[in-house]
Amino acid sequence: MKRTLVISDIHGCYAPFNDLLALMNYCPGEDQLLLLGDFVDRGPRSKDVVEQVIGLVQKDGAIAIQGNHDERLVDVMLERNEQALLKFSGHGGRQTAESYAGIKQGPIEHVIECAKAAVHEHYPHHMTFLDNLPYYHEDEHFIYVHAGLNPNYLNWKDQPPRDFLYIKQPFLTRPTNVNKTVVFGHTKTIDIHGKPDIWFGPGKIGVDGGCANGHQLNGLAITGADEFKTYSVPWRL
Repeated sequence: MKRTLVISDIHGCYAPFNDLLALMNYCPGEDQLLLLGDFVDRGPRSKDVVEQVIGLVQKDGAIAIQGNHDERLVDVMLERNEQALLKFSGHGGRQTAESYAGIKQGPIEHVIECAKAAVHEHYPHHMTFLDNLPYYHEDEHFIYVHAGLNPNYLNWKDQPPRDFLYIKQPFLTRPTNVNKTVVFGHTKTIDIHGKPDIWFGPGKIGVDGGCANGHQLNGLAITGADEFKTYSVPWRL
């Protein structure tokens, strides 16, 4: 039976990402891989994760969705949003800048400038890829999104782009307006039910195990409307 394999919030955790793909026995061409965004920041190998995700999408037909950290990286590297720089610096952006710049020493401002130079010279395709990722994917039984759906919108597709990337409340505590299950990341599951395992709620499934925060990277295998198998691997360098 064809499986849909869902992973979210890799956050530069390249080794756990590959550990999880191996544990899930991912088979390109047979399995549909769905990656729910936040490929960068906090973890040590954001550049390598983005490069791998590009290959998975272009060669294997994986589906990747944009996360808020992915948008922020593009904003900073292309200098198109001054406010993004402060959040980038305070939310794991240094590790991403180090990954692209190839240096670890010096003030964060210097590392970011070196990263910009490296991105413009060698990795503009990374920014183009991240910038053009969709906000959601939908199939027969599920809606896949990075952060969630705003229940204040009767038609969820009308919600602002920021909600797809950032929303926590009222999505987490109120029923949705859809008759499909929403599979999401962004909010660490340990913040929802006190443990980093995948959270199964009414009409919602949260998969962010908080790997870059020292917890675990989760994988969800879907084989039917209510048929699931869960996987997890621990954080490691």
